[in-house]
This record gives sequence, C-alpha cells and structure tokens, in this order.
Amino acid sequence: MNNKGIGIFDSGLGGLTVVKEVMNFLPNEQILYLGDTARAPYGTKTKETIIKFTRENINFLLKKNVKIIVIACNTASALAQKEMKKEFDISIVGVIDAGAKAALAATRTGRIGVIGTRATIGSGAYIDAIKKQRKEAEIFSKATPLLVPLVEEGWLESGITASVLKFYLEDFKKKKIDTLVLGCTHYPLLKPLVRKILPGINIIDSAKEVAAEVRGLLENKGMLSYKNNSKKSAFFVTDTPGTFNKVGRMFLKKAMILAKKVAL
Repeated sequence: MNNKGIGIFDSGLGGLTVVKEVMNFLPNEQILYLGDTARAPYGTKTKETIIKFTRENINFLLKKNVKIIVIACNTASALAQKEMKKEFDISIVGVIDAGAKAALAATRTGRIGVIGTRATIGSGAYIDAIKKQRKEAEIFSKATPLLVPLVEEGWLESGITASVLKFYLEDFKKKKIDTLVLGCTHYPLLKPLVRKILPGINIIDSAKEVAAEVRGLLENKGMLSYKNNSKKSAFFVTDTPGTFNKVGRMFLKKAMILAKKVAL
C-alpha cells in the first residue's frame, strides 16, 4: 500500500499547481495525474455532469493503483466531493476547505475576495467554508469564466489575459479586500498578473494546504512511500497532449513528464 501512487485530477492543466506542491512536500511519492482536457472547462457544466465526470476520473485513477485521491479542481470539489466520499472507499482530498483555511490565516481585516468558475462561485462553497470558521468574515465572490480557457491556451503573459483579468478584479479594489482566494487551480499560473493589478494583497491558492493535508493523512495512516517512487510518476490527458505538455513544461520545468492521451 505504501508504494502505491497519489492520484490527482483536474479538468485540465490547472491541477499541476497542486502537483508541484505535492512534489515539494512528498518528493518520494509516485504521482498519477489526469487532466480531463477533452471536457474542460468544468465550470460551465451542471452539477449532475460534474459528478459524472468526477466519478469517471476517480475510476480511471483507481485502475492505476492509487492510495489517495486529490481533487485538484475547485468545481469538482465544490459540487462532487461529498458524493464521491460516500461512493468510494478511499481518502479523497479537495481544495475548497484548504483554500478557506489559508485565506483566514492570511487576512487581517476579514475582507476576502474569491474568484472562480461560474459553477464554483454559484455553489457558494467558499462562502460556506469561510463562514463556518469565521462568521464575521466579509466575502466578495465573482465568477471569472474566461480565465480557464486563456490559461489552457498558455496565454499566461498575454495582453488579452491581462485586460480580462483587470476587468474582473476592478471591483475588488472598491471592496477594499486584503486577501484574494484564487478559487480555481488554473489561476495560480496568473499570479504575476494578479499582483500587478492588486498590489499588496494576500493571494491565496490552496495547493500548499492540500499538499500538507495529503502528507498528514499518509503519515497518520503509515502510508508514506518508504523508497523513492517519483520516477514512476505519469501524466494523462483526455485530449490535446501537445498543448498540455507545452504549458506544463513552462510551469513544472524538468519535473514535467510528457502526458499520454487516454480514453475514460
């Protein structure tokens, strides 16, 4: 069991932000990553569809012999994680609670902004998670649906992306937030642009918190790899491996292993 892999999935390449932190926290672990690029973005889909996609992604990773599942997708975490925990007899970690925890640790004023897909924002998952821990917190959320396609295209420094992001973030200046939650695992790839538009605020992505949670779970269950299995890591996508690999190498650099196209 110890030498089984860590299964991580997202709708596309955004989950690589979580992969990067898991690699940092758990350098000996084998990582099996699935990017469901054929059906991205998830944020425009219905809850029923997200649950179906999430179930299929988990089943794919289970066939790869994993010991834990990480839902590196805010939309799937918000809309499907609860159902998946009932269906599958395996530890499943999502990103919503981790992001909420990190935001509350960072904020000084309690004024927190959240950006995400329409499905994530519409679910109210971040508001619920933050309010559960601190009722008096003021949360301002905004759906930013154009960002995922821009990241998937690799337009991380494009003037078009900067203009779209500036349009989306303008309202948060008026709200005087001191912390912004990037409520989609694609968005950390846009951190440099976010910092230019909202200088001085805390920018939160849940990747580090998720990686720490995974390490804690595996430690508590005595399931950490006792030898270096990282070279057995593998990446899979359901479409467009070329684009995925190009952007993935920009982000993970030498740690990126070329993804193979698979059918679910």
